[in-house]
Amino acid sequence: MATIAAARARSRPAFDRLRCGLGHLMVYVLLIVGLSMTLMPFLWMILSSLKTATEILRVPPTFWPDNPTLANYLTILNDPKLPLLRFYGNSLFVAVTNVLITLFTSSLIGFLFAKYQFHGKRVLFGWFLLTMMIPGQMTMIPGYLILAKVGLLNSLWGLIVFSALDAFGIFLMRQFIESLPNELLDAARIDGASEWQLYWRIVLPQLGPPLATLGILTFMHNWNAYLWPMVVITKIERRTLPIILTWYNSQHSTQPNLTMAATVMIVMPILIVYFFFQRWVVRGFTMSGLKC
Repeated sequence: MATIAAARARSRPAFDRLRCGLGHLMVYVLLIVGLSMTLMPFLWMILSSLKTATEILRVPPTFWPDNPTLANYLTILNDPKLPLLRFYGNSLFVAVTNVLITLFTSSLIGFLFAKYQFHGKRVLFGWFLLTMMIPGQMTMIPGYLILAKVGLLNSLWGLIVFSALDAFGIFLMRQFIESLPNELLDAARIDGASEWQLYWRIVLPQLGPPLATLGILTFMHNWNAYLWPMVVITKIERRTLPIILTWYNSQHSTQPNLTMAATVMIVMPILIVYFFFQRWVVRGFTMSGLKC
């Protein structure tokens, strides 16, 4: 009996290693399958942008282009009806301005909620959280009427004014700032720092990861925004890239090769931004106590 028990004890580590190895293998298989399903449409879009319209519509379809060509991109860049630089400028102005305003207001209000006590604090913070649960379509008509009253229809500022307060950004900043020690702020007060100096010189420099995270998410959201800009902006020269893509698609419905190339040119900037700053997104969520 002792010999059998000893043999089982010796075989158990090998069995545990085998089970652990199989578990890791299953995880990698699932990740590879999920990654393939995620990247396949994007890869198909890029490859289709290098094909001719005839090849895209061929049955059965081809995955790799027979004769890759950049003619689709050259056609788009030389199209006088599609001044891409203007539309890139519109989208960049809206996205960057929204990022700057959102970072300032979210960090300042998050600081107030995290480190100050005042009457109605819990109710007010709950109201901010409640706005996260309201679909944007419900506030679209009141927002449109307000912009019409103040004369901001067909203005890029009409896409910015309602983004000044971001409930998610305020919540994210509050979660991070709460982890900062109160002793640090008290020491600065003893040294004669004002409340504004506490925010600007003490708190703000500590907010690198969450600010980067919020900035990237805000940039991506505004760059890809479609419904609200389509409602507010009716003049073609002031529209942003996602709306122009729909317009261009309707003008070239029989040329899917041009549509694919235009889509790649519009999507590529946001992919580049996310590729270089994705680690900040994960780090910001982790350090703020949230889960990705």
